[in-house]
Amino acid sequence: MLRTTCESLHERLPFEQDGRVITADARIDNRDELIGCLKLDEKPRDSITDSAIILAAHAKWGEDCAQRLCGDFAFAIWDRASRVLFCGRDCFGVRPFYYYYSPGRLLAFASEIKGLLCLPGVPRVPSEKRIGDYLAQLPGDKTLTFFQDICRLPPAHALILGPGGMRLTQYWALDPDQRLELGSPQEYARTYLEVFTQAVDCRLRSAFPVGSALSGGLDSSSIVCLARDSLNRPSAKRLKTFSAVFEQVPGSDERRFIDAVVDQGGTDPYYFKADRVSPLADMEKVMWHQDEPIWTPNLYVHWGLYGLAQSQGVRVFLDGFLGDNVVGHGWEHLKDLAYHWQWKSLFRELRGISRRQTGFRLTDLVWSYFWQGSVLSRIAPLFPRDIRFANTRSVTHHPIAAAIDPDFARRIDLQARLRATQLQEPSPPDSFRQRHFRDLTSGEIPLGLEIADKASAAFDLKTCYPFTDKRFVELCMKIPPEQRIEDGRSRMILRRALQGILPPRVCWRAGKADLSHCLRLGLLTFEQDRMDEVIQESSASIGDYFNTVFLRKTYEEYKRNPRGATFESLWSLWTAVSLSVWLNQQVLTPGNESALGAVQGAATNGISTRSDNGLINGRSRGKESDG
Repeated sequence: MLRTTCESLHERLPFEQDGRVITADARIDNRDELIGCLKLDEKPRDSITDSAIILAAHAKWGEDCAQRLCGDFAFAIWDRASRVLFCGRDCFGVRPFYYYYSPGRLLAFASEIKGLLCLPGVPRVPSEKRIGDYLAQLPGDKTLTFFQDICRLPPAHALILGPGGMRLTQYWALDPDQRLELGSPQEYARTYLEVFTQAVDCRLRSAFPVGSALSGGLDSSSIVCLARDSLNRPSAKRLKTFSAVFEQVPGSDERRFIDAVVDQGGTDPYYFKADRVSPLADMEKVMWHQDEPIWTPNLYVHWGLYGLAQSQGVRVFLDGFLGDNVVGHGWEHLKDLAYHWQWKSLFRELRGISRRQTGFRLTDLVWSYFWQGSVLSRIAPLFPRDIRFANTRSVTHHPIAAAIDPDFARRIDLQARLRATQLQEPSPPDSFRQRHFRDLTSGEIPLGLEIADKASAAFDLKTCYPFTDKRFVELCMKIPPEQRIEDGRSRMILRRALQGILPPRVCWRAGKADLSHCLRLGLLTFEQDRMDEVIQESSASIGDYFNTVFLRKTYEEYKRNPRGATFESLWSLWTAVSLSVWLNQQVLTPGNESALGAVQGAATNGISTRSDNGLINGRSRGKESDG
């Protein structure tokens, strides 16, 4: 029901044509290309819906249709003649797609888990290993949910169900080996700006007012400046911007950078005073929309921004999420310079870092990169793998896993899961591309997008992310790493491209604000009673999963010194409250005795309710990383 584009106002779903039926949540960005290729020109273009384009693409290309689409989409097509169901999800998972499959009996799919739980025969039983992943904050499996047998369709995948059963197939993948060779940094910057402007412009298609997050970071500021100029050119439309400010917590505040963008004019700014709101604000309502425990402690900030946007009539909301992953910072390239003995270039960059960033001495940097990048990276392959990686952290003393109940950890074999998901540092001779590719294929990306989609839908908003544009991501993957870093500054490709468009204060900024300051103070200021109830009393709902003695000790230390709380201790306290609310609301509810019995049986009998392999990495980052 979240119609936002002019074309979507004509949509009536499900839609059937020539024996094919489609239902979709989609915005297709390469419409003009597809309309011409599919010979749909006989109709006015603004009357051709995106779902009709997808259906025509499936009629022409069959299972290859999804790879031809650019945009955000989750769709399902039923072909009556072949009796085959074809479902697709976009390349990064901007639009959610959940499904339940019982072979020979039922395949059900939905945009929200609650839609599946309404069906008779779909179990409401929690996945213990997913809960373990949540508590230990492991890098993300792209298929699991917190409910047994309810799955997520991975990004860039299609689901096909036919007479022979169900199968998943990947229709698109990044190629980390492609290279783009241009003549100068200025040519790279012009190409970057051209493709990124296209990514922003196609997300401005809206029959309603458009808004954008503006944090003051490089990513959101770039989107705001390009969207503002694009909207102002053809008409008198003005972009509405929505910013979180932290007047009482200066360490989290970015107001001076936000004001630099607003002072350029052309926008209508609105502000959400995030330090005056509890990090657990509307927790029960948020949880109902999410269907699962909340991975991102900073979600309350976006919840407030979405509510403010709705009050101003906004229906399309742009966001700078994923900018770090897509553009890349470039620091790993320093290892490659050391490995290739490019000492002059390396020294220039290290000198710039020591001059621009506090806490970095030039002599320490030179020695570190000489030893790690040049010496260790060359001799490491000579040693066996177990010796080579002996410096990785011990999972036995994992700081987050310490808060987990030992019996529960043994039951799901958490130690093995931690070992299996540990990531080694990228190594020369191609450190940057290794890290870039890993960041772009991380499981935390679809998870974060799903969380934002469900939260924004609560306020009738469609969230759009220019940094997830497939064409732009493919470009960034091809740009050489040396275009990212210059004179100790990272993300130079973005800075060069947007120079003269971004205000200088934002364009050349270093560092970023840290939202954890507000979280540390806000939990204790607003939620001590709730935390006392959940943690001090250690309710039965979380007692089966947490080391309650350790959890209480962590809480007491936090109350004595909230400013000194580590990320690990904050994560343990946050997950305790979030998991408690979810279990009580979604699982341990009246009339759901089967799920309650499964939880209690697994806890008392030492058996796992499911042997799924799950991993997720939802570490909450503060702002976009600009340094």
